[in-house]
Amino acid sequence: MLKAIIVGASGYAGAKLAYYLNKHPNVELVALTVSENSQDGGKLLSNYDLYPQLKGVVDLHLIATKDYTSLIKDIDIVFLATEHSVSHDIAPFFLSHGCTVFDLSGAFRVNSSSFYTEFYGFTHKHQEWLEKAVYGLAEWNFEAIKQAQLIAVPGCYPTASQLPLKPLLEEDLLDKTQWPIINAISGVSGAGRKPSHNNLFCEVSLHAYGLFTHRHQPEIATHLGQDVIFTPHLGSFKQGIHATINCKVNEGVTSDDVLGALNKYYDNKPLIRVYQKDWPALKAVVDLPYCDIGFVLKGRHLILISVEDNLLKGAAAQAVQCMNIRFGFDETTSLL
Repeated sequence: MLKAIIVGASGYAGAKLAYYLNKHPNVELVALTVSENSQDGGKLLSNYDLYPQLKGVVDLHLIATKDYTSLIKDIDIVFLATEHSVSHDIAPFFLSHGCTVFDLSGAFRVNSSSFYTEFYGFTHKHQEWLEKAVYGLAEWNFEAIKQAQLIAVPGCYPTASQLPLKPLLEEDLLDKTQWPIINAISGVSGAGRKPSHNNLFCEVSLHAYGLFTHRHQPEIATHLGQDVIFTPHLGSFKQGIHATINCKVNEGVTSDDVLGALNKYYDNKPLIRVYQKDWPALKAVVDLPYCDIGFVLKGRHLILISVEDNLLKGAAAQAVQCMNIRFGFDETTSLL
């Protein structure tokens, strides 16, 4: 039985992780932590003002600390559901103690220190771990994940954006001179639990943000090997991401070619569902660990639709999927 802890367990993704790990047959969830000054310290995760739906399911107390020395004994797995700056600082501690770390932040997703200076606003001090980190896009980095000690779980927007595009790029179906245009809408849970005027549910309508400046754009472009135009939006719904991707195919490419490419790479991938005659909606994936993909082709103009739950396939479920791959379990264990 593998022993695991979650750091940053009171956030939305952290709570989803706790739910999945608690029912995993090969994992013992031994501790949940929050920052030392968190008002949630000492509470049960299933407390009424936190996640009462977990009452009788995950009744562990949240430990408020910044010193993990007493918690590290005999721990095999650490999940970091923390801010990127926190993950950056503490991941090396767990790694030095031999733990396998699954980091849900952006702290180790791109092997470029200048990337963090430009887009995250801090100097990355762990180049050696940047070079060793494996990007946890589970369907595409399966073999590398099996060998990794540090898995950088992709962001929710990058997951929804890359999964439809990668098969088409691999099969050379896209006109690469025209950058794919990704318009993606996330529910307000993507902004986290910290309240602000901009993410209060009654204040959110539908608005774009981070135009040409959002840090997920270079993450997407780096791992696709293709420049993109990425525009995120915040919508007035709780969970999920709906991505609409406009691109241009090469001369002579047909709908059968597009469908064939998607099926070639995803037929045996249990958490990707490809639509053949229609396109998916958010209601198909909310509270489920899938990414659903559909498309329409007219002439050389292709519209791809990708939907996922931002907290699940876009965060916690993909992290658990990566853990299953890393330790040789069926990749959907505890997810389905």
